[in-house]
Amino acid sequence: MKRFLSLLVVAILAGGITLGVYKIFLEPEATIITQNEVEPNLIPTTYTVANTNTSPLEAGADFTIAAEKTVNAVVHVKQYGVSKTPRNLMEFFRNGGSEERRIQGAGSGVIITEDGYIVTNNHVIDGATDLEVTLNNNKSYKATVIGTSPQNDIALIKIEAKEKLSYIPFGDSNTAKIGEWVLAVGNPFNLTSTVTAGIISAKSRDLNEADANFQSFIQTDAAINPGNSGGALVNVRGELIGINTAITSQTGSYVGYAFAVPSNNARKIVEDILEFGDVQKAIIGVNTLPINPATKKEYNISESQGVIIAGIENNSGADKAGLKEGDLIKEIDGQPIRKFSDLTGYVNSKSPNDVINVKIIRSTKELTLPVKLTKYIIQRYNIKDVGVEVANPPVDYLKNFKLDHGVVISKALSSRMQRYNLEGLIISEIDGKKVKNVLEVKEIIESKYKDEDITISLIDRNGEKREFVFQ
Repeated sequence: MKRFLSLLVVAILAGGITLGVYKIFLEPEATIITQNEVEPNLIPTTYTVANTNTSPLEAGADFTIAAEKTVNAVVHVKQYGVSKTPRNLMEFFRNGGSEERRIQGAGSGVIITEDGYIVTNNHVIDGATDLEVTLNNNKSYKATVIGTSPQNDIALIKIEAKEKLSYIPFGDSNTAKIGEWVLAVGNPFNLTSTVTAGIISAKSRDLNEADANFQSFIQTDAAINPGNSGGALVNVRGELIGINTAITSQTGSYVGYAFAVPSNNARKIVEDILEFGDVQKAIIGVNTLPINPATKKEYNISESQGVIIAGIENNSGADKAGLKEGDLIKEIDGQPIRKFSDLTGYVNSKSPNDVINVKIIRSTKELTLPVKLTKYIIQRYNIKDVGVEVANPPVDYLKNFKLDHGVVISKALSSRMQRYNLEGLIISEIDGKKVKNVLEVKEIIESKYKDEDITISLIDRNGEKREFVFQ
């Protein structure tokens, strides 16, 4: 028995010594991974901007966190309109009694404030007579349109809810990186609260370079289908970095390519609508050319990426800053400018009077010049119902007609109007309202009902005023 007890004591001591040596010298140090909650900073327009100092790796790349934060803030948007169609062939040929039939479209939207402001696509709500928004908890509300930007395919709508709503804070789309994980949250094929995952495949993607309204999209391979339009593209922290907008497909369904309006651009549009009622577009004041073998030879450029300045607008920010024809734009505020969509994508997120730092190459020398952005003023507008294009008059042109206001007819659009030699004449008033520029013409025309008459006051070459009514 004594021998057994001695062996037991020795065994216990040996085990204790072994455990102590392992703990002190061999056991690896424990690593604790925590998910930090970052308090978003409130900004004056009532929505929030997330703190993006945390990298995706620090955020843990856990899709469940992003899904939980965002799924209740993405809504189902239904639009209703009215269509008149003949009920049979007899009515069609007689052009008689037609039947009104309600039509419906559907998409998604993103709640950006707890009091019910929602961002969606303009094409989701365009033409609607009524809008209905359904939350993830199946509560439905009527929505009103606050403002739209058809050129950017963004719309801001609002619902009135008694409770505070879940919302998604804006992230910084400029800091999003190619290869970064993202989630697409929306309502494809009327399947509510759907989340799909993918990566950012490309940035500053322009889908139609022939279009004068250059876009700069985030491209992703997260599955986006019809009904996802207006939904959220979020990073793994649950921050909004894009509004899902379009897919490239021959079938109409997802085939691996989807596109989102960057959140910085959407946020700027929201700010403008809330503050001014419309979008305040900022411009540098340059005409540009892409880099290709012909332009490299013409401007003696050895660089393979960037944007060539082909012309400077008088009195623009670029003109006052000293930019010149032949300069090669390489960076703006530290953001690389590889192609024109990089330039437009960044500038479209800025406002008139903002100052940007433009890095250029001029005769092999690098220069950085501060450029104050100016407001884009529409120069031409088609009054389709009248059949003419109008433009802002050249300097001192109105003096020939003894006028201090008016726009000039620059082109007759219809064959009927082309017979009257209208080019160069002045439209001084529309519906009894004096017009000083093309923007005022556009606002008056687009505020009218579809079948409402248009009264045009025309000043002829003899300085006489004539009025015409167009239906």
